[in-house]
Amino acid sequence: MIIEELHIVNFKSIAAADCRFSPKVNCLVGNNGMGKTNLLDALHFLSFCRSHLSVPDNMVVRHGEEMALLQGLYRDESGDGIELLLSIRPGKHKVLRRNKKEYERLSDHIGRFPLVIVSPQDYQLILGGSDERRRFMDQQLCQQDPRYLSALIQYNRHLQQRNTMLKQDRHDDALMDVLELQMGSYAAEIYNKRSRFIEDFLPVFNDLYSDISGSAEKVSLSYRSHLADGIPLEELLRRSRPKDYLLGFSSCGVHKDELEMLLGGVLIRKIGSEGQNKTFLISMKLAQFRHQQLHGDETPILLLDDIFDKLDATRVERIIRLVGGNGFGQIFITDTNRKNLDEIIASWSEDYRLFEIENGQIFQ
Repeated sequence: MIIEELHIVNFKSIAAADCRFSPKVNCLVGNNGMGKTNLLDALHFLSFCRSHLSVPDNMVVRHGEEMALLQGLYRDESGDGIELLLSIRPGKHKVLRRNKKEYERLSDHIGRFPLVIVSPQDYQLILGGSDERRRFMDQQLCQQDPRYLSALIQYNRHLQQRNTMLKQDRHDDALMDVLELQMGSYAAEIYNKRSRFIEDFLPVFNDLYSDISGSAEKVSLSYRSHLADGIPLEELLRRSRPKDYLLGFSSCGVHKDELEMLLGGVLIRKIGSEGQNKTFLISMKLAQFRHQQLHGDETPILLLDDIFDKLDATRVERIIRLVGGNGFGQIFITDTNRKNLDEIIASWSEDYRLFEIENGQIFQ
């Protein structure tokens, strides 16, 4: 999958822009705060109908304007052209049209235009709470498996209903039994697919970390879940019901799962240096790309936002060599340093385009 053209109106700091992209390498240069990340976020929004920066929709519409518009012209691997048009109005539902036909549900769009982004905000994957790491697994699986997305939506819906009953201290055992049974069914599917995902993902991640770091540091991922002992969730929920009424929320379930990230058998967030954390993160995201490429129908678009900061020259060179190979498709890369991008262009491809961004204006 590649995007050939992007048209932006009133998205964040960008008042208007019309961009034509290279099918291979697209470099964005500009000082911090000029709009490079906003352009990448527009691409992310077209793939996932939300900002990568986890800001509400009303915050992506340019200040003082009523609506933002994003139009992308894509070409899939069969050669077919596809137009996406997304309109965002504060306080109203987003409207997304594919070849002029509106989606009935935005969830039907997820996974059709695969994209992987590596950005400074992704440090929360390592340093943040367990919800960040569950989101990582969920985003990958939702792009590949509509049944997983459906199970996740239904599980969260029933979880919300159960939590409402707990907060309101509503003791309706018959209704609670039904909710917990349904949660158990969806949780089993979520747990099984997360487990298989990590099993497939881990060797790819290990190889990439070794390639980038050039060291024998042992890294690993450990998936922790209440369901790991084989007890159905409905039984665990039934046992925890008295405690959960006191707490006012559901204390067990796949919404409490954890993905431990380990360096030398220890949580990396406790011992990792800045360079090790960044290498771990980039390896995770590039493994996400590889996994999507292997298990999806289309090669994802890859966005690399300011990834070389805090890395030594050797690791930068290894990353450039790695993603510059034929195994990757269309790439967008940002940097504040024009010299860095010139070196990348020289190393990678003659098929490139360079965009200079200043105060929300994009010059090609």
